[in-house]
Amino acid sequence: MAPQLQKAFQIIDEAHAEDPKKVTINGQEIAYELHYAQQMSWYLERRSPDASDPLKIAIRAQHFRRWEVPRDSYPMTRIGYHSWRTFLKKRQAQLVKPIMEECGFSAEDTQKTMAMIEKQGLREGDAETQALEDVACLVFLDDQFEAFEKTLDEEKIIKILQKTWVKMSPEGHKMALELHMSQRCQELVGKALA
Repeated sequence: MAPQLQKAFQIIDEAHAEDPKKVTINGQEIAYELHYAQQMSWYLERRSPDASDPLKIAIRAQHFRRWEVPRDSYPMTRIGYHSWRTFLKKRQAQLVKPIMEECGFSAEDTQKTMAMIEKQGLREGDAETQALEDVACLVFLDDQFEAFEKTLDEEKIIKILQKTWVKMSPEGHKMALELHMSQRCQELVGKALA
């Protein structure tokens, strides 16, 4: 790993480690956002082993300091949810900019990372932004879906799975279908794709 990328990861991960929400992984307590960022990087390595440094940073910082703006700080409606997500993407991109500058990345690479975090270019078919979207969906399906599906009724879960599927590329679909899931989660995915 190049020194400037290593430094950026260190700064990002130190911030992630401040997340007050904790999870226990293999008997070790870890800040949730640090775990999430590590999962994102792990899946990127499998999805796009030759990923650029700007994409690697966008992946690692996708939820940068997200806990500081809780979901309930916006109305608990669909519009409120989308407003919250839009604000977070812009905020996270802005927070990553000075980190990349401090680590010596070019203005062009910094702008690329910011654009990916904001999901710019996704509808236009930008390959790196699509890789980020695939990875985020894979982490959701692998790491969050099982707990998440217990909180909503089946109809809502199926709609969420269908929306998730539409966001992914054929490569993302292939990886998603290879994930190890509980029988219940496999059934829900089957219904969503039927």
